Amino acid sequence: MARWARSSGTPVTPATPPVAPLSVSAKIQPLTHPPLPPPLDPAAREAAMAELRIQALACTRCPNLVSSRKSVVFGVGTVHARLLFVGEAPGADEDIQGEPFVGKAGELLTRMIGAMGLSRADVYIANILKCRPDTPGQTSGNRKPTTDEMATCIPWLHRQVDILQPAAIVALGATAVEGLLGKTLGITKLRGSWQDYRGIPLMPTYHPAYLLRNQAVTEKRKVWEDLLSVMERLELPISAKQRGYFLSKA
Repeated sequence: MARWARSSGTPVTPATPPVAPLSVSAKIQPLTHPPLPPPLDPAAREAAMAELRIQALACTRCPNLVSSRKSVVFGVGTVHARLLFVGEAPGADEDIQGEPFVGKAGELLTRMIGAMGLSRADVYIANILKCRPDTPGQTSGNRKPTTDEMATCIPWLHRQVDILQPAAIVALGATAVEGLLGKTLGITKLRGSWQDYRGIPLMPTYHPAYLLRNQAVTEKRKVWEDLLSVMERLELPISAKQRGYFLSKA
């Protein structure tokens, strides 16, 4: 039975910024599906993402999150990625390190990406929320972002997609699907079926944290089938061994 495998340049400021600066303090109502702007050349893409990061790190729109956060977890990976993974929100480990998916679920995601023949350096990883949801009265654990928090923070992700314009997106879990598509049907019903996010193909699948709780081979296979579909969409090479991951040999 196979397991998940493990696995520059000087930016130039574009003459015309691809997006206007976002207010870092005012709570605004985001566009649900803003159209994608024209794509940027590689140097302009790097400069635009660097500028957006600076803006996001100064964000104070959610006072409750600002007062409890240690870091703004902007995103990680290459701005030239063809594949974007989107999760829910930072957890405790992510809040400390300032990078998405670095805890146990992040380790599993890294192995999942490796099983696709890629590395974290080949993709981009971000979350619906850039700050860890506060948990007053709790010493551990996480909570789901509120609808209001997601609506307030989602413009940052819209802008990241404006810059990245990936060939495909993988939405990890129900919250990511809700934040990106506004759909609350449940991940069980949506996973494995291609959706559309602003003209970009989007594959909903289970969050790695779900696989940590439910390690049944059948559930791992479902997620792997979703990733195989993404690989096919991106025209990545797929070996017979990869196609056979998590299949019974009986």
